[in-house]
Amino acid sequence: MKKILVPTDFSNQAENALKVAAQLARTYNAEIYLLHILEIPLHEVDAMNSRSDLPEAVFFMKLAHRKFENIMEKDYLKDIKVHETVDFHDIFKSVFHKCKKHEIDLVIMGSNGVSGLKEMLIGSNTEKVVRTSETPVLVIKKEHDTFKIDNFVFASDFKEESKETYKKAIDFAKILGAKLHLLVVNTPNKFITSEHATERMQDFANSSGFSNYTLNIYNDVTIEKGIMNFSQYIHADLIGMSTHGRQGISHFFNGSISEDLVNHAKRPVVTFKI
Repeated sequence: MKKILVPTDFSNQAENALKVAAQLARTYNAEIYLLHILEIPLHEVDAMNSRSDLPEAVFFMKLAHRKFENIMEKDYLKDIKVHETVDFHDIFKSVFHKCKKHEIDLVIMGSNGVSGLKEMLIGSNTEKVVRTSETPVLVIKKEHDTFKIDNFVFASDFKEESKETYKKAIDFAKILGAKLHLLVVNTPNKFITSEHATERMQDFANSSGFSNYTLNIYNDVTIEKGIMNFSQYIHADLIGMSTHGRQGISHFFNGSISEDLVNHAKRPVVTFKI
């Protein structure tokens, strides 16, 4: 992990994400790319590029720069290399392009947890970031004085198409030094036998050579509740899942489970695109 992207609107939630990014950057000698989105009409952006003196656009650019300066004075960023970057696109497009341009290893975003994502990360924009980002996305719900992950739940249907994201989850678990808890949630509408579920998980586990894991089957009324209740039961520090790009969540995570879990889970959530 060498490059971390943190979108910011300079809110408390965004700073919570930045503090986690700083801890990871310090541990792994990584750089942080701090991204702020300016909502300025495109014709004003074009005019700015032509060096026109547009008071509103210039004001917001200067304001963003002052806020960047204030952040850079924070003690938790001392001796960490931080790149300031401002963009004018929608947030999910900006995240996608910045990840490609700078070869970002991890995106970290802040949220309000159970009350939903607010400020910069709201509604469909958040869902689009999670779904479209080919880079893993870590969503932080609160301030972490020490971001330590011991127990990491990875929930999936453990079908063949999810193996690549499973490998990404393993890599992340290794980086964090965490135990990985593989989880299949059984619901009345999505039921498979314990034997079949165990076979699927064991097949994934055998394909990786990673040994620090457990196999788990949990029954609940919905997949979302099953993931959250199981995570609560084992006192998990992090929840991970697969996403399926613009087509939404893969077979196991259909509907709005990704957005719901990111919005409602009290724990940090990390997503990996299939």
